Amino acid sequence: MKVTGLAVVPPPSAANLPRVTPELLASVLARYSRSNEGLATIIGRVDLAHPDESIDRILKFVDYGHASIGGLTGGLAIAVDDVSMWLAYKMFEISTMADGQESSTRYIAMDASSLSSPAELGIPDDLADRWRATMARAFAAYQSEYAQLEALGNSQPERVRIPKDARPAVAARIRKNFALDRARYFIPFAARTNLAVVQTSRMWAQTVKHLDSLPQPEARAAAAEIRNELVKLSPRLMRHCSSESSYQEQAKQDLAASIGLGLDRLSSEPLPDAVWVKVDRGAPPWLPESQPVAEALRHRANRYGYCGSAIRRMRVTFAWNNLAIAELRDLNRHRTGYRHTPLIQAGFYLPPEVPRAPHAALLSEQAQLTRDLLQRGSPAYVYSLLLGAQTPFEHSTHADKFIYEAELRTGMGAHFRYAEHLSAALGEFFKQVPDAKDWVAEGTAEPE
Repeated sequence: MKVTGLAVVPPPSAANLPRVTPELLASVLARYSRSNEGLATIIGRVDLAHPDESIDRILKFVDYGHASIGGLTGGLAIAVDDVSMWLAYKMFEISTMADGQESSTRYIAMDASSLSSPAELGIPDDLADRWRATMARAFAAYQSEYAQLEALGNSQPERVRIPKDARPAVAARIRKNFALDRARYFIPFAARTNLAVVQTSRMWAQTVKHLDSLPQPEARAAAAEIRNELVKLSPRLMRHCSSESSYQEQAKQDLAASIGLGLDRLSSEPLPDAVWVKVDRGAPPWLPESQPVAEALRHRANRYGYCGSAIRRMRVTFAWNNLAIAELRDLNRHRTGYRHTPLIQAGFYLPPEVPRAPHAALLSEQAQLTRDLLQRGSPAYVYSLLLGAQTPFEHSTHADKFIYEAELRTGMGAHFRYAEHLSAALGEFFKQVPDAKDWVAEGTAEPE
């Protein structure tokens, strides 16, 4: 694991702007909120060449909690290399106000070299060899299916939906993505990836506390490395950020709930599709919503357009019983609202183009390994999962954010399985909000 922090300074074209550290920025803005002197006057009192004394003096004077000041630091960028896909998923789950990116499965190594050691992941010693063997078989299945799917794209271009007028380079990319997106369900959740996250000191403090309170040793190691890097960028606001009892207790309860559900529902058979959508349009009697739904939507040119209050005030909770981890990794990164999953294997998804029978032994072996870890109460069970493992997933947000996600995930170039899931959710949404149907651009996920 390697953690790198990045600091932003004004570009040469803005040489007249003060160059401030994140903590100096936070302290100056905190002082600004308790003064009518103006920002230029406050900055004028700061020795920008030696800012530490000014920071300490301001923070001593302004008796705000560290959380509110930490939110003024601007975006602190941290890159985390060579961590499991599980840890990347977890960081995006708990960093609810962050921006970030993760390496796509289309661009990372797909063999045993991309796994951390069993000890780093907390795999019990007596199961380490079984875990290595199962993960190796999963990578081999991925490679085998990828080769066959690529051949299918060459022999039956209509199955891949390659446009007749596509240039050779475009056709080759569509064939490659077709194969990658359907073979990826064999990829271990323990495979290493990279991610970069940008958020304020306030949110980093929360993220590090959460990571440091989880039972997985990889999470705690990441917390330590991230903290060490953040101290260079925001030393006063990050120095005391560590595990905390409320985080520990909730992590303990979450693990217990996941183990109970995991043992009850563990299966390597496919889970049939089911979707649940709940729309809440309630408003207080002294502030009723008067705008028609059509007026809230019809003025948008695309999904980036602004919705009216009738949509922005509407609460939407949507959930699937069977979201494969392959899709969870991306849908979990839609940041607004709250996302919840027990992260279990209630079924195992394979697309129609991938036969199940040749992989029955692997899937049975993988499910038994997961069961053995769950029966021990081991938090390392997450590293026995493959991306085809299906788990319940719930997201609560507002209708404008739901519509954006639905249009994005059914639109041009969207992954085929995203489109199936979001199309089903949209269908349920339209039953409850029929006036929205004519103004929401549900796509067909045509290749791009």
